[in-house]
Amino acid sequence: MKKLMLLPVMLLAAGVFAQKKDNTPKTYDLIIGGYTTGTNKGISVFRFYTETGRTAYLTQVEGIDNPSYLCISKNNKFVYSVNEVGNDRKGSVTAFSFEPKVGTIAVINKQPTTGAGPCYISVDKAQKHVFVANYAGGSLSVLPVAKDGSLMPVVQTIQDEGHGPNKDRQEKPHVHTAVLSPDEKYLLYTDLGTDKLNFYRYKPGADQPLVAADPSSLSVVGGHGPRHIDFTPDKKYMYLITEMGGVIYVYDYDGPKSKQLEAISLVADGFKGAVGAADIHVSPDGKFLYATNRGDANEIVVFSINPDNGRLTFVERKSSMGKTPRNFVIDPTGGYLLVANQNSDDIYVYRINKQTGKLTLTNSKINFGNPSCLKFTAAE
Repeated sequence: MKKLMLLPVMLLAAGVFAQKKDNTPKTYDLIIGGYTTGTNKGISVFRFYTETGRTAYLTQVEGIDNPSYLCISKNNKFVYSVNEVGNDRKGSVTAFSFEPKVGTIAVINKQPTTGAGPCYISVDKAQKHVFVANYAGGSLSVLPVAKDGSLMPVVQTIQDEGHGPNKDRQEKPHVHTAVLSPDEKYLLYTDLGTDKLNFYRYKPGADQPLVAADPSSLSVVGGHGPRHIDFTPDKKYMYLITEMGGVIYVYDYDGPKSKQLEAISLVADGFKGAVGAADIHVSPDGKFLYATNRGDANEIVVFSINPDNGRLTFVERKSSMGKTPRNFVIDPTGGYLLVANQNSDDIYVYRINKQTGKLTLTNSKINFGNPSCLKFTAAE
């Protein structure tokens, strides 16, 4: 009798498990930003189907100057974009309302960044502040976020000083990225011009929320030019890609006290062309790392990650099928990688082998003018 009583309970548990599994999103919104110097007129939204890797156009918002980098609020209701214009102090950022179920996007407001050439933007999980890297101005800007998603004026600006050994590219500071640590205790930003990764403590309730950490920075080899960073899902390891050096620095992550474990080159042995390393991402399962190299290589480089020490092992290099693979994104299920080729006006979709990390080109492609940023958010 007791055995018979267990059967409904087991079936109920199995049903609950199946229900949870079925709730995993199968469709996502792919939001695309880029430069508006060619055929692109703003930001576009596509639907992405994880079971097939296919995409479908949904909508576009026009009249946005060079929305070259985007971020999405944690609640999926707002999108924020830089307006990367000018070498003077004309840079700005724009806030948008977003409806993920239908993919509609609309402008809320716009604010100046007080810095030139903003190229990167991020937002904290609580939606208190956005952080903007002003590349041409060599500064970092902090703007509060209102409850309605709109942006308020800049409350803090951090101006970097110094230069690097490359007189053509490092004549002054060039802040390139602004990323919160996984626990959001720190704001990390790279400075391509001074070869530093900088750390500031983040205090969201303060009038000026960023305070320099101690130590305040990590340095790379002179002339390498730090660009983007990413972390493993378990938060143990951090990876920093350098644009001019074409090198990935691997760190045992501990905030500003992080220890370098190794530095590994993206560049193939014997390669003599121009190097322009760009983007870097860890797969959702933490097993693989992907990076793009522009210049004359135009390729995606794949590494496996040693789970015991975070070190990298080369797997393969794959053509991006276009020119200048500036940015790429891995879908949240880890099944596909999409790469944006800025100077050939196209986005290609690759299937990821989850056992080997290797990429296989699919038949899915998006034609888009000067794409430079791809972001996913759940559509369900």
